[in-house]
Amino acid sequence: MARFPSTVMVSVVCPWDDTEQLDEGVFRHEIRHAVDAGFRQIYVFGTAGEGYAVDTARFRRVIEVFGDELTGTEATPMVGVIGLSTATVLERVALAHDLGFRAFQISLPAWSTLSDAEVLTYFTSVCGDFPDSLFMHYNTARVGRLVDGALYAEIVAAVPNLVATKTITADLGIVAGLVRQAPELMHFLTEQSIATGALHGEVALLATFGALAPGKSWALLEAANAGRHREAAEIGAWFTRLTEVVLVPLMAERRVDGAYDKLIERLSPGLADFPLRMLSPYRTISDDEAAQAAGRLREQFPDCA
Repeated sequence: MARFPSTVMVSVVCPWDDTEQLDEGVFRHEIRHAVDAGFRQIYVFGTAGEGYAVDTARFRRVIEVFGDELTGTEATPMVGVIGLSTATVLERVALAHDLGFRAFQISLPAWSTLSDAEVLTYFTSVCGDFPDSLFMHYNTARVGRLVDGALYAEIVAAVPNLVATKTITADLGIVAGLVRQAPELMHFLTEQSIATGALHGEVALLATFGALAPGKSWALLEAANAGRHREAAEIGAWFTRLTEVVLVPLMAERRVDGAYDKLIERLSPGLADFPLRMLSPYRTISDDEAAQAAGRLREQFPDCA
């Protein structure tokens, strides 16, 4: 049995004002929007949330507002921590822990690709320092490697509070291996990979389009875990087409992922005023580009919900 529940997980991204400081009013509204849509696993500071780009002052203020807004709700707040060293990750986890957070999403240090032994050392070091907390691994090739199912099986035995993964890959062999070889972890998969993962066990959904299409996100997870694999694949294909029609025209000049995630927020009902600004030096999607994307969405996806 997995150490973490199967559910739909969403990210909240950070709205910045003209001085690159947090727009707290917009951020609070975005967080409430996620809660009102029925999401109970909400995180901040993955790639979408610019966790790689913030200094400690911004990191602290964002999670203070994040935690405050979710206090008294049924949602579980999770804080993402991205750093180039174990020491930096421990420092920021400790900061969030002191503010009351007990769920964290961590990625591997990225300056030099870690060996299997170093991966194990990293997890035992970070997770072991906070035994009262739960950890999810953000499993992304951005750090130079993916962790596969066989290595996770080793980590599971040594790190009891590693409970889940968020795996971003188009390699469906890796996806299948994760679910088969490390069933103790709940594997949060993308709209494109969850149908394959569900062939091998219970899975969860990382909802890139949760704010824009919450109904289809929940339907995808339900179909996948209920064994309705064709239905799950068809919904996944709908999300792929949504990406190709609405977002891909903006990818000729590739921008960091968070720029597209902010556009998704802008396109979502109730979030039309969400600012698109990215922290320096990353390029922002313009208001004109966002308006064109909104037109494509209206014309070709009237069923988006």
